[in-house]
Amino acid sequence: MIPWILLDTAKLPDGSGELRLKQRGSEFSIMLGSNELMNSRLSGSEEALATLVRERLGQKPRPRILIGGLGMGFTLRAALAAWGADARIEVAELVPAVVAWARGPMAEVFGACLDDPRATITVADVASVIGAAPAGYDAILLDVDNGPEGLTVAGNDALYGETGLWLAQAALRPGGILAVWSQGPDRRFTQRLVRAGFVVEELMVRASRSRRGAKHVIWLAARQQAETTRKTAAPTGRSRR
Repeated sequence: MIPWILLDTAKLPDGSGELRLKQRGSEFSIMLGSNELMNSRLSGSEEALATLVRERLGQKPRPRILIGGLGMGFTLRAALAAWGADARIEVAELVPAVVAWARGPMAEVFGACLDDPRATITVADVASVIGAAPAGYDAILLDVDNGPEGLTVAGNDALYGETGLWLAQAALRPGGILAVWSQGPDRRFTQRLVRAGFVVEELMVRASRSRRGAKHVIWLAARQQAETTRKTAAPTGRSRR
């Protein structure tokens, strides 16, 4: 069997851990400790994060899409394929080295997607990007962790708690969709989405394009068209888990 080769490492911005980029033949893996965050052979559910949202949004003029987490570019490439020439797709990636890996050792995996004129790659905390863009997006696609427990960076909990969900709803245009990828189900997160006023679908999606093997979870949380269901102000301070 071909052995894994460690290509590079990158400290997380909060100092809580280290990402490792590994290669075995044409296969790539990004690890955090003993957890594999992504693998170049398994792209099905990351691609579905974009295609499922596109199916539900329908035809919108000049759609603006935010993707949280560059990863191996599967969601970005699927979004570029799903939306037309008038789309604007912004990717917020927290770890600068991940962007460097995309343009360096994993350039063949990414192809030409980073140079697509519709795509913008920003090295930033996606939570900050969301908070700075009221009614700025038709869809927000989050794949920044292994699920809504904030595994990679503890601060990611701010994305998945009640305050973070209120901010996400505020950043969406009416009828917009918040899509969240997870390695597995989380009943409490579903409940938080509902409390935040979203109309929620929870879908099981195969990790592999072959439609065999492990399944992952994607939440599709739609902001309602009219501001009729939630009149109260968003909560402030830290959310309770």
